[in-house]
Amino acid sequence: MNVGTMDLMRSEPMQLARIIIPMESAHRTVSYLGDLGLFQFKDLNMGKSPFQKTFAAQIKRCGEMARKLRFFKDQMAKAGLLASSWSAYGSEFNFDELEVKLGELEGELIEMNANTEKLQRAHNELLEYKLVLQKAGDFFHHAQSNATAQQREFEEHRLAEGSMDSPLLLEQEMTTELSKQVKLGYVSGLVPRDKSMAFEIILFRATRGNVFLKQNVVAEPVVDPVQGEKVEKNVFIVFYSGERAKNKVLKICDAFGANRYPFTDDIGKQYQMITEVSGKLSELKTTIDVGTLHWSSVVQSIANQFEHWNNLVKKEKSIYHTLNTLSFDVTKKCLVAEGWCPVFATTQIQNALQRATVDSNSQVGPIFEILNAKESPPTYFRTNKFTSAFQEIVDAYGFVALRLAATFDQGKRMRFSLFRLPGQGEPFNSDARGLARVAKYQEANPGLFTVVTFPFLFAVMFGDWGHGICLFLATLFLILREKKYSSQ
Repeated sequence: MNVGTMDLMRSEPMQLARIIIPMESAHRTVSYLGDLGLFQFKDLNMGKSPFQKTFAAQIKRCGEMARKLRFFKDQMAKAGLLASSWSAYGSEFNFDELEVKLGELEGELIEMNANTEKLQRAHNELLEYKLVLQKAGDFFHHAQSNATAQQREFEEHRLAEGSMDSPLLLEQEMTTELSKQVKLGYVSGLVPRDKSMAFEIILFRATRGNVFLKQNVVAEPVVDPVQGEKVEKNVFIVFYSGERAKNKVLKICDAFGANRYPFTDDIGKQYQMITEVSGKLSELKTTIDVGTLHWSSVVQSIANQFEHWNNLVKKEKSIYHTLNTLSFDVTKKCLVAEGWCPVFATTQIQNALQRATVDSNSQVGPIFEILNAKESPPTYFRTNKFTSAFQEIVDAYGFVALRLAATFDQGKRMRFSLFRLPGQGEPFNSDARGLARVAKYQEANPGLFTVVTFPFLFAVMFGDWGHGICLFLATLFLILREKKYSSQ
C-alpha cells in the first residue's frame, strides 16, 4: 500500500516557495491565492509596527468601512430586518466606488434619523400640549361654571334680602374689589407621576403654602419628548402670586423634569389652540410616516447587499494585511512573498499567478521559485466534507485520551468517559488506552482513527432506540436542508 496517497494517514508534503510579484498585480495575486487557499504566507516584516507598514492607510480605510457596516447592521436591527444570503461576486470590483457608496448611505441615514428625531420630538411635544389644553381647560371650565353658579346664588340672595346697606353685603363687595387688585399667575405642564408627590411637597415648602396646585392623571403613558420613552405623567397647573413665587415655581419644574407649556384662561382661545394643535399633529404624523417609509426602503436596500458588502470589506482587509507581510525587492518595484504550500498545489498556484497577471493587464508576470527549507514545515491534511468535521475536532482539542473505566453501574453496563491528557509535570493516568492529538509534519494523523472511534463512543452513549430515531430524523433533516443552510 502506498501510504503517501492516503490523505488522512499522513500530512501532505510541503515546500517553501518564494513569489516575486510586480506592484500592479500584487493585489489581485494575493486575492487569487487567498481564494485558492493553498498558500500560507510568512511575515517578512516582523520587526515593523503596524503603522510603519506599507498598506497601513488602506487597512485604516477598511476599518472605517467596517464601522459604517456596523452602523448599517444596527439600523437593520432597528428595522427588524435580516441580511439576505450572500451571493457570489465576480473579480471585477471597484473598492473606491464601494467606499463612496457606503459614505453616501451613511450620510443619508444619519440625516434621515436626525430629521425623524426632530419631527418625533415636535410630535410628542404637541401631544403633551394637547393634553395640557384639554385637562387644564376642563379645570378652568369647571371653575368658571362653579363661579357663575355661586354668583347667581349670591344675586338671588341679595335680591331676596333687599337692603344694600347690610354689613354682609358690604364685606362681599370689599372682597370682590380686593380680588380684582390681586392678579394670580399660573404655570401648566406635565410632570412624571412617580415624582408628582415630591413635586407637590417641594412646591408647598418652597413657597410656604402660597401656591395652589391642581393635578390631573393622564390615563395612558405618553412619550416624553426628551427621553423618547413612554412615561406615566400627570397634567398640573400651579397658581402663584408675585414674581418671586414664579421664579421658584419655574426652578422646581425644571428640577423635576416637568415639561411646561403655555396656556390661556380664555375658553374660546383654548378651543382654537386645540384645533390648531390637532392640525399640526396630523401634518407631522403624515410627514413622519413618509420619512419612515423612505428610511425603511433605504435600509431594505442595504439589507439586500449587506452580506455582499461585508464579505468584500473583510476580504479586502485580509488582502492588505497579507500584503503587509510582503517585502520590497531592491528595485522597490516588486513585492517578495514567501510561504508554504503543498507539493501537489504547485500547478494550481502557478495557474492562479498567471490569471492574476492577465486580469491585471501586467506586462511582467510573477516569478515562482522553490526554496530550501531549514525549519519544520506546517502540517496540512486534505479533507473532504465528511472527514473535515473529525479533523477539526482533533485540531481543536489537541491531546485527548480515551479511558475505558472498569466500573459498572447497577444495570451491569460498562461506562466510558473522555478526558484530556495531563499537562506537563502532571502524572499520567495508567487507565488511558487510546491517544489522539494534532499530528506533526508527516506524522501519523489520529484524525483518521476518530472517524471510527467518535461515532462508536457516541453510539455507546446514545445507542438506544429512542435516541437513535431522534438522531436519525435530525440528521435526515439537516441533510435535506444542507444547501439552504450552507448558503447562509
